[in-house]
Amino acid sequence: MSDAWVTGRGIRADEASRGGGGTRPTPEIPAGAADSGQVRPLVAASWRRSARAHVSPDGAARVELDEDELADFRDGHPLAAAMPVIRELMGAYATDGEHLLAVCDAAGRMLWVEGHPATLRKARGMNFVAGARWSEAAAGTNAPGTALAVDRPVQVVAAEHFRHPVRSWTCAAAPVHDPHSGRVLGAIDITGGRRLAHPHSLGFVQAVARAAESQLALLGPARETGRASLAALGRDEALWSLGGRRFRPSRRHSEILVLLAHRPEGIGGDELLTLLYEDESVTPVTLRAELSRLRALLGPDVLRSRPYRLAGGVDADFAAVDRRLASGAVAAAAGEYAGPLLPASLAPGVVRLRERLAGRLRAALVDRGDPGLLADWAYSGWGEDDLVVWRALCAAVPAAQLPPVRARLDSLETELSSGATVLQRPGPQTRG
Repeated sequence: MSDAWVTGRGIRADEASRGGGGTRPTPEIPAGAADSGQVRPLVAASWRRSARAHVSPDGAARVELDEDELADFRDGHPLAAAMPVIRELMGAYATDGEHLLAVCDAAGRMLWVEGHPATLRKARGMNFVAGARWSEAAAGTNAPGTALAVDRPVQVVAAEHFRHPVRSWTCAAAPVHDPHSGRVLGAIDITGGRRLAHPHSLGFVQAVARAAESQLALLGPARETGRASLAALGRDEALWSLGGRRFRPSRRHSEILVLLAHRPEGIGGDELLTLLYEDESVTPVTLRAELSRLRALLGPDVLRSRPYRLAGGVDADFAAVDRRLASGAVAAAAGEYAGPLLPASLAPGVVRLRERLAGRLRAALVDRGDPGLLADWAYSGWGEDDLVVWRALCAAVPAAQLPPVRARLDSLETELSSGATVLQRPGPQTRG
């Protein structure tokens, strides 16, 4: 592995230097994380990601939004509509138990941190405050950041945290999804002392997240009758929704749906074959068999032929981002971009769409020069090695926030000069 971790039954830190003669802080296995020096696989994988992102074990979360920026950001965020339900279910529990309830956006920025006054004061010491970024790539292993990274509920107990200052805390978090598109909106977290180190804490926060999604579904606008929804950003398998039915198609079927959603006028069989398969020896019979299976899943009235097309219209998340960019709404486009389009796909047509959309958004962010938007990209799974964006962020952040950004940029430039990693790749990737 290119980082400091050594694989095996357990995980230990190894003193290692990076190319160019520079050294980076090497994470150690936290004492007491597990018996015999072993940790849960979920935590071990998170530590590796944190190490690859060059998170300092002794660092602190960065506060990125001041009070005015935070107020504006909260008001425009979809989770604002769910906060009354979240407070009703968690407020008294957090206060009475001397815990904190926290809600962050999809980039890991804390929008609300509320609860027991003494616990709030203690949490300020590690910048667990509204406006601070707690994504895994920025703050290491922690429940809200890791829940966003793996898109499922997560509990992190004491020494399982990557950073030393956080190891006296225990937290449980669950992601919250848009009930219509399926995209991640953020995460709900409960944070406190060791009394939270119980499976019930994870089940509790997961139930609150589902209640928040139900509330958003009730408040959200009714979808146009007959129109389907397709979410394919940041997913290896898309999410298809139509008429109250939702399912995840296979990777190949996801690729077909993405291509047909992009071309509502339809695609002929020969062209669709070249868009889907790298191997030129694949025959039309193979494609027709895939389409037949997909038609059986969607229903006979959804997938049409001659040319192949989707009936009734499709609201695709990648198309929405493209429209935002075309209208100049860069911040809105960045907010709706949940990651590269079907990142694991090698279908030529999907690869072109993925690289085109990511390239356009990336160029727009660099041109805009907004430090918050650039940071969202730089601290994401697909932007952590993007040298161009890190350079733009370094030029855009205020002086007080510059040191960690400068350190990360220096590290990337050292890696580039030593050939240790591939940077500025045309198709930014996300987690698998």
